[in-house]
Amino acid sequence: MDVFTTRAGRVRGRRSERDPGIVTVRGLPYAAPPFGADRFREPRPAQAWDGVRECTAFGPVAPQSAELPGSPAWSPGDEDILTLNIWAPADGPGGLPVLVWIHGGAYVFGSSAQPDFDGTALAARGLVVVTLNHRLGFEGFGHVPADGGGPACPDNRGLLDQIAALEWVRDHIAAFGGSPGRVTLAGQSSGATSVACLMAADRARGLFRRAILHSAVNACATVEGAARTTAEVAAEAGVPATRTGLLAASPQTLVSASDRVVDRYRQDPGSGQRHYDPAIYGPVADGDLLPSDPLEAWAAGAGAEVELLVCHTTEEYWLLDAVGSSAKVTTGQQLGVFTKDFGLPPQLVDAYRDSLPDAAPVLDAYRDRLPDAAPVLDVYLALYGDLLFAEYSSRLAEAHARAGGRTFLSRFDRRCGGAGGRVRAWHCADIPFAFGNLHEESLHFLTGGPPGPADHELSHRMAGAWAAFAAQGDPGWAPLSGSGEGDAVRVWRTSGEEARETDAFRDLWEAAGLPLLEP
Repeated sequence: MDVFTTRAGRVRGRRSERDPGIVTVRGLPYAAPPFGADRFREPRPAQAWDGVRECTAFGPVAPQSAELPGSPAWSPGDEDILTLNIWAPADGPGGLPVLVWIHGGAYVFGSSAQPDFDGTALAARGLVVVTLNHRLGFEGFGHVPADGGGPACPDNRGLLDQIAALEWVRDHIAAFGGSPGRVTLAGQSSGATSVACLMAADRARGLFRRAILHSAVNACATVEGAARTTAEVAAEAGVPATRTGLLAASPQTLVSASDRVVDRYRQDPGSGQRHYDPAIYGPVADGDLLPSDPLEAWAAGAGAEVELLVCHTTEEYWLLDAVGSSAKVTTGQQLGVFTKDFGLPPQLVDAYRDSLPDAAPVLDAYRDRLPDAAPVLDVYLALYGDLLFAEYSSRLAEAHARAGGRTFLSRFDRRCGGAGGRVRAWHCADIPFAFGNLHEESLHFLTGGPPGPADHELSHRMAGAWAAFAAQGDPGWAPLSGSGEGDAVRVWRTSGEEARETDAFRDLWEAAGLPLLEP
């Protein structure tokens, strides 16, 4: 067992079962429990302790209704949720680069205990890896109106938790061999957009030097939109949409009420954008912590001093369809409604139709007759995935480069077809490769079963790129020029050599324009 001395007290970790050269420290509090008098408030520092604190198990997860494979579920009554975990070389020289990971999950589910995010393999490459829990759902991102019942409650409490974790890293990570001046902040999906928000936030400036974004999601709420969501959730919870009323509702009550609001949108095809994948929470452009949507903030130069690595997958939205979280769009008439709901021009859909040859015969003029379902569904999934993830991520990278930032762009295009059926290059599939966790059986639904030699080789290259970027700011290929001239995208495949290609869908979106979405 290994003991580390931090400013808050001594902690004991244990050696990794996968690699005895790596020490893991789990469930270490970076802030006080955000409940009781501290509910809906900014995070407060965790209390120091005497003696040696045993940190050998993950801390409780944030309130949520999801139960993920291989991960702990939330138990009502768990309060000490603002914890982090560390993987570090046992005999590291000190001053090592640090990678801090923010999990995804639509801002309503997930945790640092997911097997995807085991940091052993990356730590073996000379990194100190930190993963963290933060407030989710209404607790983390719900708008709480001021009503005279106490001090105002900030929006973006989940982002404030992440800042508190970064401040903890700044103050304590040297005890584990990490350098507070060599921090890379990384995340995927809502975690990636959280990173993008922190790059735009003055309060996070100087807490990290580099950033990695995988599949950032196009979703940032206005204060007015967040207030409307609060009214809907409060009504479902049976409490007034006020600070006093919301404090009277337990975390479990607000989780259940939020789920009912989501289900109502899911069941109502006439409910607009939220019908298709009703994620109702997200960062709020409150004019305080977050001035605007990250894409707009980056275009104005925010975060240009942070070196950036961006990746997206080529078939993002097929995963959301496979797990049943997305509405089915299987007819030309439904596709037409979808494009109107999101303000997409018909010529964009025509171009996607033409790029998917199997779909072309059934989509001409968006016929109302019932066509074969799969081709229409493929066009919808391709469009929606690029709208939510791929195009938004690519535009973030380009905005950062145009503002003078050092920016690297890549995409993940590894696919496989095995006994369990075809697995696409879909949302989340890239993360086990980059973390080096292909061995984890609970993740095989993402990756298509046990990995083969080519998969391990791809994982070796991707993890190597992350480690090199965190250590030196160079993942191994040329950065974007900023002008757009001659830029190409690094493509990750199991073909031995990484391709460098342009993205065919980019010109289509350039002509159509990208609507910035609200959760």
